[in-house]
Amino acid sequence: MKLRRLGLLVAVAALAACASQRALHPSAELPAAARQSPQRYVVITVRNPLNSPGTRAASTPRGYDSAGLYMAGSVARRSSRALAADYHLQVVSSWPIALLGVHCLAYALPDGANPPQLLARLARDSRVESAQPLLIFETASSGYNDPYAKLQLNVQQMAVGEAHGLSRGASVRVAVIDTGADVGHPDLPPNAVTRNFVDDDSREFREDAHGTAVAGVIAAIPNNGVGIVGIAPDVRLFIYKACWRTAAAGTKATCNSFTLAQALSAAVEAHADIINLSLAGPIDPLLTRLVESAVDAGIIVVGAVPADGLRNSFPANIPAVIAVDAIEAGHGDPTVLRAPGRDVLSLAPDGHYDFYSGSSLATAEVSGLIALLRAQRPRLTAHEASALLVDSAPAAAGPGSPAAAPNACAALARLMHRSDCSANR
Repeated sequence: MKLRRLGLLVAVAALAACASQRALHPSAELPAAARQSPQRYVVITVRNPLNSPGTRAASTPRGYDSAGLYMAGSVARRSSRALAADYHLQVVSSWPIALLGVHCLAYALPDGANPPQLLARLARDSRVESAQPLLIFETASSGYNDPYAKLQLNVQQMAVGEAHGLSRGASVRVAVIDTGADVGHPDLPPNAVTRNFVDDDSREFREDAHGTAVAGVIAAIPNNGVGIVGIAPDVRLFIYKACWRTAAAGTKATCNSFTLAQALSAAVEAHADIINLSLAGPIDPLLTRLVESAVDAGIIVVGAVPADGLRNSFPANIPAVIAVDAIEAGHGDPTVLRAPGRDVLSLAPDGHYDFYSGSSLATAEVSGLIALLRAQRPRLTAHEASALLVDSAPAAAGPGSPAAAPNACAALARLMHRSDCSANR
């Protein structure tokens, strides 16, 4: 996602973010080499049966810093050690997935190993619950385009201002699984919950641009005298860092199976209402299972489609995921929702504001729109939300005409059986 720097800077005086960021457990942190050379690593899960209720750490799905943790039992530990010895593997990171009842491990392959052949052997081993490569994902973004004359044209296109008369997303829990974000930005709510599944670098977390932009689209504070308007500014944000920057500056970022799995599991355990995945990558069996578990728990998962607009990559390949593309891309898949994705103004680190383009921003917009709807109907399903947004968009002017953006006001009015979005009839 390329960006264009605006000449806007907000002076931040003695502003401290109230977010609570928990440190990543040492055993669950991937080494830098795994992020740099993922082809030399595999992700394995082994079954993790825990027998005694009195000592079972899975008794509560809480984080690493809580009592009653879900931990690897003796069976899982024996299996993981035996696999390492039999296949000459080295455990570099591990964590138990309470949601799936397994222990997940990242192994470094031995020198000279043939990864496909070794994975095939592991998949046939009765001790192995699942085996896959350490896959890589990228935040979904595209090149920068000339800016719109009005800074938040996307908000105007989707009638967000009118919709705020009925809903601002209050009490809806939105998990943004992305890079870190500038949680001290004066235009972000100060109560965001943060977790870092990449490292323990809090400064790097705050300097990440992609997650800052996505969070800003969803939840930037309105009417505070500075900055922009978020689509659902009253949501509770959960910012989970599972991706890291590939360069010192810019929004290009990378994730992998292991970090994304931890963030997805954490989002389910935190009882998120919506999970935003502004990223795309190869089809991943472990991540697919976790997304399906999230859907089974009643969570609406919103994911970006890649640059080709096809639903053939994670997470858009999963039927239950609401797949989103930028309207401006011009793709025609009828199963994909479309929202403005060109020159979307959002937040940037250090109190700045930038224009961004790409399906990442369109995905964040749809997550925000669904939050407006879910605030009024907490049990709203993904199918219902998608239908409301699709039906709210004005019909195209004619064959070949560009698609229209969803209309937040129209969708809310239909959901609430109203004729308009005015606060009082």
